Amino acid sequence: MTQTLFRWGVLSTAKIAREHVLWQLQDADNGVVTAIASREQPRAAALAARFGVPHAFGSYQALLDSDAVDGVYIPLPTSDHVAWAVRAAEAGKHVLVEKPLALSAADIAPVRAAAERAGVLVAEAFMIVHHPQWHKVRELVGGGAIGRLRQVQGAFAYYNRDPDDMRNRPELGGGALPDIGVYPVLATRFATGREPLRVRAGLVRDAAFGTDVEAEVTADFGAFRLSFYVATQLAARQAMVFHGTDGFVEVETPFNAGIYGDDRVVLHDRGHATATAFRFADVRQYRLQAEAFARRARGEDVPVVSLDQSLANQRVIDAIYRAAAHDGWEPV
Repeated sequence: MTQTLFRWGVLSTAKIAREHVLWQLQDADNGVVTAIASREQPRAAALAARFGVPHAFGSYQALLDSDAVDGVYIPLPTSDHVAWAVRAAEAGKHVLVEKPLALSAADIAPVRAAAERAGVLVAEAFMIVHHPQWHKVRELVGGGAIGRLRQVQGAFAYYNRDPDDMRNRPELGGGALPDIGVYPVLATRFATGREPLRVRAGLVRDAAFGTDVEAEVTADFGAFRLSFYVATQLAARQAMVFHGTDGFVEVETPFNAGIYGDDRVVLHDRGHATATAFRFADVRQYRLQAEAFARRARGEDVPVVSLDQSLANQRVIDAIYRAAAHDGWEPV
């Protein structure tokens, strides 16, 4: 039996949708974009024409009311994620919402309730968990290739001082931790299957914007510690290293794979005498995410980022903010 394509609607013409996600939704082998919405109909129409999308709506609710859509991708400002995820679920649409799903763990409860009432899938768009390089990291770490894991180090930084960019506007959910701090936390939890017990942190805020522009974090996982920094006003850098008693694993482009650099994982032995590189060519992680989501929405038992996983990740971010307000450890 031929499976009908999953019909995507995109709520907003945001940059991440225009430049990275929308074409990979179209490229997916089990889905197609049938509708785009914007608060300004001409913007929706222009993007729809660019990608050959048949329906363009001048309001988000009009898209949610459309019978031409099975599920929606939401790349709106973070401050709008919860409200529109709830509305989309109430409209009977499956929902893939950009990270972070919420700005506090408590805000995830109404999303869960709406999804359960409507019987739809709601998942957070952490594309990295669909990239095979992270499955290789999990295999190496979990399989004992580096011995006993003791330290994880991470960094994610870019430079952006645009006052109109949502990432620099606190009322829209801007800041380094919501935008990129979620990644080292999620990646470590995914690769190890462990949860942090406590965190300590320091933040630097921009006096003009009011957002956190640097964060330095230590998370205690019991058997090992994660230390990372994120920044929105430093030169671009991405790195993740998993360091054990018998070796270490480097993820060279851990987050924006294929955009920032090559998709490569390198396993080093204890004496740094040998290195084994695992390369992943032409991986489209947003496409893999879209395909997995559509399959899960259709009832297949494939992994996506569950609301339980989203809640656990956001609890860590919440604890980091609390820890930054005092000198010392904060329980997660």
